[in-house]
Amino acid sequence: MNEELKAVAQKCLDGANHNTMTFPVIVETLIQNGFESYHIDFLRNTATYYLLNNTSIELPVHNHNVQVGKEFNVSGVQSAIKEAQQLVEGYTYQGFCKKVMAAGCVGYIVSFPGKRAVYFGRTAETHVEHFPQ
Repeated sequence: MNEELKAVAQKCLDGANHNTMTFPVIVETLIQNGFESYHIDFLRNTATYYLLNNTSIELPVHNHNVQVGKEFNVSGVQSAIKEAQQLVEGYTYQGFCKKVMAAGCVGYIVSFPGKRAVYFGRTAETHVEHFPQ
């Protein structure tokens, strides 16, 4: 594994966690370094970053100590996404994660070529959020 690429992925994860990088900046940084997508798994507390050459980098993520809701609540997920997109006062990525987890989201994948994020629940229910134009 290329340590430089691992450092890029870690920088983006840290940037989200510390609210020093916005989602568009993270996406652009990853694309410029040859990544095509990433997956956040709230059940395993991992972030997996996928490269164009069919390799991946897995990093541990913060344990949010939140029980994932049993039901997938699309409106709860959408509300958290809207707050993130608008960077409402008091927004944090950690808060976003807690909100989508409480809404039953077990993870999400962000596809750069597809320009979308897919959020999913325990029963494979999904919500697709296209990148804002």
